[in-house]
This record gives sequence, structure tokens and C-alpha cells, in this order.
Amino acid sequence: MAFRADEKNKEGREFAERYLLSQLTKLNDTDFQKSKYTLIDLMDELGPVVDTYPTWHPLVSDKRKTYDCIYPNTDCGYEGLDHTIAFTNGFITCPYGNGQEVIDSVNQLKYNPAAEITAEFLDVKLYSTEAKAILVRCKWNKKLASDGTIPLSIAIPLLLENELPMWRESDVAETWDSMRMYFLGQPHGRRSSLFVNQETGQGIKKIWESLINTGMFGPILIRS
Repeated sequence: MAFRADEKNKEGREFAERYLLSQLTKLNDTDFQKSKYTLIDLMDELGPVVDTYPTWHPLVSDKRKTYDCIYPNTDCGYEGLDHTIAFTNGFITCPYGNGQEVIDSVNQLKYNPAAEITAEFLDVKLYSTEAKAILVRCKWNKKLASDGTIPLSIAIPLLLENELPMWRESDVAETWDSMRMYFLGQPHGRRSSLFVNQETGQGIKKIWESLINTGMFGPILIRS
């Protein structure tokens, strides 16, 4: 089945609205409308709702473990996240309490030359009237593609920076079919996702297959 980005984008927006707005029953109509339209504006800015990130994405690249991260958590430097909705270019998290540890942990992330990661409190309620809504942005330092996806010129350096050191420890090389969910993010198709278009996805596939064919990671493992 073909990957339908528009359909996935629509489904994601609907899910985000339900998740972040449906429990705000204690708000008066004015405050609820402010929360709703702030969320709509942020979704327009941050891109589609996603399930996971590519392993090379700046939002999950500050690894604190030897394994890759595909979603923001303590293993890639974040503290205090809760009730989180992820987008291609940022995420909204709504912890109970004052939320300051989220801001502090983002400010302590390692420098990434591809993007600046920032965090700020939102002046509206999302998820719960008792929660603190926080916006974490990924501000890219280079232009994205005209369709809003990440171009090959950004994706490949980040992917290589993440994957090349693995030659020291790997025993086998994983195929594209095994790795595409990690390189494309989810949801995804065979060579594209909400992060990268077909052209970029095909380019990533070619680069990866060239790397594993060198033997640098070990013999190629074909998983059944």
C-alpha cells in the first residue's frame, strides 16, 4: 500500500486535538478557544504529528546510552516530559508541576550544528488545566525542502555522523528493510515518511546500501 502523507497528517492532527484539548472541560469558552487556536497555529508551524523520529534527528541525537533514541526521553537528555505529542519539527509536552526541569534539560542539550533546540512555556492550557504546557522547537539552520520535509543535504550528514562510529562494535550489517523505520521515522512508507520525501528517502537508501556493501559493519544480515 502506498504511503499517504496527507492522510497520515490529517489523522495526526485530529489525534493531537483530541489528546490535548478533550480534557480541558474546566476552562471557560474564551480560554478554551485560545488553547484550541494556539494548538492549531503550532501544528501549522511544527509540521505533522509523528510516532517516532529518525535516529539522526536533532531532537533525539544527544544520546546518553549506546543505543539510538527514536522518541524524546531521558536517554537523549530530556527530563520531566509527560503527556507529549511529537511533530516533525518539535514537540509539546504537558507535565504536572512547574515544568522547569524540562526547560533546564533542553538548555543543557549538546550543541547540534544542524539545528537549535529551544524550550518555552506556553501561555495556554493543554492536556489538563493542572498541567504546564511546554513547547520544544527544532529550529533548522538550513532551509527545508519546498514541501517542508528534510532534504538530503541535511539528513545524510546527520545519519553518517550517527551511524559511521558503529563500525567499531557491529558484528553484522542491517539491510535497508531492517533499518528504514529508524532512518525514516514513523509513520513511513518504503522510501518516504512525514520527515523525508521520496527523493530524499531514496538517497538515504542508496547511501546506506553503499555503506553496508563495503563490509565495514560486518556481513549483511537478511532477516526473515
